[in-house]
Amino acid sequence: MSKLDDVYSKLTIKTGAKLALVVLDGLGDIATAAQGNLTPLEAAKTPNLDALVRSGCAQGRLTPVAPGITPGSGPGHLGLFGYDPLEFEVGRGVIETLGLGIERKNGDVAARANFCTLDDKGIVTDRRAGRIATEVCERLCGLLSAKIKKLGTTQVIIVPGKEHRFVVVFRGAGLEGPLTDTDPNREGLPIAAAQPVDAKNAKQKKVAKLIADFYKAALPLLAKEKPANGFLMRGIAHQPDIPTFEQRYQLKAAAIAVYPMYKGLSQLVGMTKIEGPQTIREQFERYVAEYENYDYFFIHYKYTDKAGEDGNFAAKVKAIEDFDAALPVLLARKPDVLVITGDHSTPCALKGHSWHPQPVLLHSASCGNDKLERFTETGANLGSLGVMEAKYLIRHMQANAKMFDKFGA
Repeated sequence: MSKLDDVYSKLTIKTGAKLALVVLDGLGDIATAAQGNLTPLEAAKTPNLDALVRSGCAQGRLTPVAPGITPGSGPGHLGLFGYDPLEFEVGRGVIETLGLGIERKNGDVAARANFCTLDDKGIVTDRRAGRIATEVCERLCGLLSAKIKKLGTTQVIIVPGKEHRFVVVFRGAGLEGPLTDTDPNREGLPIAAAQPVDAKNAKQKKVAKLIADFYKAALPLLAKEKPANGFLMRGIAHQPDIPTFEQRYQLKAAAIAVYPMYKGLSQLVGMTKIEGPQTIREQFERYVAEYENYDYFFIHYKYTDKAGEDGNFAAKVKAIEDFDAALPVLLARKPDVLVITGDHSTPCALKGHSWHPQPVLLHSASCGNDKLERFTETGANLGSLGVMEAKYLIRHMQANAKMFDKFGA
């Protein structure tokens, strides 16, 4: 625990306040001429968000990791939960594995994988294989699982996720991460070889060979599949030791998320995973039903990010409008502190995550009123929260919940 975290811990008072963090994945965007010089937030019709802003909110921008660094979803969310992403590095495979409910064992190394499309020369032409249906992913994972159960003495566990995503767990003696990704991160390149991050680490070298052997066994099984005739692996790592959310903040926390990765992120820090809801309205309805059982809720909405990665401006606008239409369900329960933000920006013009700070809105009885009309990137630039590192957001939430005693005389 850092000295600052120790100070916060000593100042913390349990008040019974209810806090809610609502994350529109990849919410932030940039205005371009092709988009009419508007961001999706600016173009969307959001009467419920507008009313919330006019009732009195503080706005600002969040830097997910550090200026200029483009974050993955793992670091982006850990920052929102108050964990410095540079201190707590977690492999995406670990997160996805937890979200899928796979029992972890000490020494397991996990990788998050995407089915992809390869041309006849082994070049990646679509990193997501056209976002194949979950049913297709399940069939392909079943095919691989039936044929590849072990590599030498190491057990191989393959579990399907949503759409093109799946998880591979290597279970055996003498294994350790992290390793570099096999995902080249753009089309037009071949699958990369996984390499030990520490070239002298024998356990990482062993995993690198296992992954190479896994590809040799798996790719021929997929060769006749279309469009998913290959796969990419990311976040190849073992699970680190992380203090729980309740230990750090004295808040009993729950997560309401649909996709496995975000369930896994919340479980990693000890939040209770609430299963069942699929739509954002159902997520808000479950929040209302569980309101009395927890102090803090993390609610995750994926579709803004999906549209941004596809470069689909209209779809991102619609995702924001769909979210806004469901928002009154949550607002009816009146959390003491409500934050609406993203885990990072996913500009449609870039078709991927970016380094741009994401907008953030905070509503409470104590937040003041920035006297803005809407929640947009432009408005957030003028807000009283300014531009801050995402890891401090939870401290602002606690302060607005009156959870801190005075510091010093």
